[in-house]
Amino acid sequence: MSDPPDATRPDTRVIPTAPPSHLDALELPRFTLEVLEGATPLRWQSDGPLCAIGSHPSNDVVLAHPSISRFHCRVEVSERGARVVDRESTNGTAIDGVRVRDAWLKDGALLMLGSAKLRFAWGQKSVRVALSERRRVGPLVGDSIPMRELFALIERCARSEATVLITGETGTGKEGVAEALHEESGRAGGPLVFLDCGAIPQSLLESELFGHERGAFSGATERRIGAFESAQGGTIVLDEIGELPLDLQPKILRVLEQRTIRRVGGTERISVDVRVIAATRRDVEAEVNAGTFRSDLYYRLAVVRLHVPPLRERLDDMPLLVETLLERLGVSDADRERLSRSAFLRRLRAASWPGNVRELRNALERALVLETDGELPAGVLPSDAPLFDPRIGWADARQAAIDRFERRYLEALLAHHDGNVTRAAQAAGLDRVYLHRLLRRHGLRG
Repeated sequence: MSDPPDATRPDTRVIPTAPPSHLDALELPRFTLEVLEGATPLRWQSDGPLCAIGSHPSNDVVLAHPSISRFHCRVEVSERGARVVDRESTNGTAIDGVRVRDAWLKDGALLMLGSAKLRFAWGQKSVRVALSERRRVGPLVGDSIPMRELFALIERCARSEATVLITGETGTGKEGVAEALHEESGRAGGPLVFLDCGAIPQSLLESELFGHERGAFSGATERRIGAFESAQGGTIVLDEIGELPLDLQPKILRVLEQRTIRRVGGTERISVDVRVIAATRRDVEAEVNAGTFRSDLYYRLAVVRLHVPPLRERLDDMPLLVETLLERLGVSDADRERLSRSAFLRRLRAASWPGNVRELRNALERALVLETDGELPAGVLPSDAPLFDPRIGWADARQAAIDRFERRYLEALLAHHDGNVTRAAQAAGLDRVYLHRLLRRHGLRG
C-alpha cells in the first residue's frame, strides 16, 4: 500500500515533536463512524487506534445484517493517517463507491459494507497511546514507535492471566512475544511449552495436546503426558493455531472454558492451571468468515490481541536489530564494525524483507560468509541479487535461478493464502508434504 496523500491526513492529528526514543505516549486523533443506512443507526467514537466492524458481537461496531460478514473490516489509525482493511468479507468493502481491500480514508469518506453505509469523520480530540520506555522486552528489541507500542501492551498483558492471540507475518518474532509475556508474568518460574499445530500430523495432534493412556491406539504402549499437562503452573503457546483442525477446535474451547483436559483413551478429567497464548500468521478473522475456524473459539482466544509489525514498518529499528543479531551470532569486532557501517545499514533499509527479522538474520549470516576484500558481493540482500552471475558455471547459475524462482514463488503463494499450507498446496498443484519440504529448504518454515 502506498503512502497516504496529504489530503487523507487528519488536520487534528498530533505530530510527534520529539524523537521516538523520547516519547512516552503517542497522541492520535479520535474518529467517529456513523451508520447512515442499511443497519441500526448509531454513532460510534474511537477510544484507541483500532476499530473492528462486523456482525460478530466481539466487534467494536456491531452491524447485525445478513450482508455483513462476522468480521467484515477494521479501521486503523496511526501517525500517518487512517486506513480501512477488508477482512475478506463476503460482500466486500467500498470507499465512496470504489471497492477496496486496504486503502486510506479521507475525512467524510463514505464506507459501504454490504448493504450498510457509514460515514468516517475525524474528531476534535485525541487519544493517548502508551509507549514503553524500554528497548528490549524478553528476546525482542526495538526503539521504533510500533515496537514500543507493542512493548507497552506486553507489559500490561503480562500482569494479567488473559488469553492472548499473537498475529503477524512469518519471521516477525511472534515466538519472542510469547516468551516475553511468560518472562514478565507471575508464571515466569513455571514451564513455557510451545506446540506447533501446523507441524504435527492431524492424527497425532490430539495426543500431543492432551496426552494419551496406554492402549489408547495402536503404538500407545505407555501413558504419555501432553502439552497442557506439561505446562502446569506455567504457559502453553499454541503456535499456528489457524492450522488447528475443525474437529479439535471444540476441545480447545472446552479447555479454555473449563480448565480441564482428558487424555486420549482416558475417562478422567484433569484440571490444568495454565495460561494459554495462541499465535498465527494466518488471518483468523477471514478464516471465521470462511467457516474454517469457529467464531466462539476465536472469541475466547482473542481476549487480548497483539500484532507484531513487519520489518518494513519498523525500519528505524535496523541499527539496533543489526547490533543485536550480530551479538547473538557471536561475530568478531571487525565483522561487527563492517556490518554496522552507515552505507550497509542504508542498503538494509532499502531492501525488501518478506521474511522479516528472520530473513534479516539470514542476510547477515550470508554477508559474513560471502564477504571478500572488504566488499559485499551481489546476492547478500534480497533487493540486490542479480538474475545470474556470469563468473560461475552453467549448472550453478541455473540452480541459483531455480532457487530464486522457488523462493519468490513460495513467498507469494504463502502470502496469497495467508500462510495456509494446505490451501497453498492445492492451488499450486503440489503435494502438501513436498511443499513443506520446499518451505523448509528456503527458510520459510521451521
